[in-house]
Amino acid sequence: MSTFHLQIVTPDGMSFEGQAESLSVRTQDGGVTILPGHIDYMAPLGMGPAKVKVDGKERVAACIGGMVAVTKGDVRLVATTFEWADEIDVDRAQRSEEKARKVLDDRDRRSDKDIKLAEARLKRSLVRQGVASRKYF
Repeated sequence: MSTFHLQIVTPDGMSFEGQAESLSVRTQDGGVTILPGHIDYMAPLGMGPAKVKVDGKERVAACIGGMVAVTKGDVRLVATTFEWADEIDVDRAQRSEEKARKVLDDRDRRSDKDIKLAEARLKRSLVRQGVASRKYF
């Protein structure tokens, strides 16, 4: 099967580098799947699952924020957060969800900034939990 060179980078370092058969991610405009021979492309990432297919096997991660770029057949995903499903701390994600919901339940006494931060925290925690439990698939 045809492949392309893929790099997945976060502020913590390289999460993946090698040949891939496909990459599926959520951009701010919707989902996109990159296959070998894809045209040059660049898009900001949203929040959601990322699927990387290597040697016929699919690996899933929580991918939050950043950019994806295809340049002359090479693909680079630079993510704010990228966590493989088997590395997600589900308990931590659940605690984060609980904290966010407490803020949102008390929104009448919270600032707009606190509410927006809690909404973002809630979305991130739900993405992590969904990817870890495979609810997206």
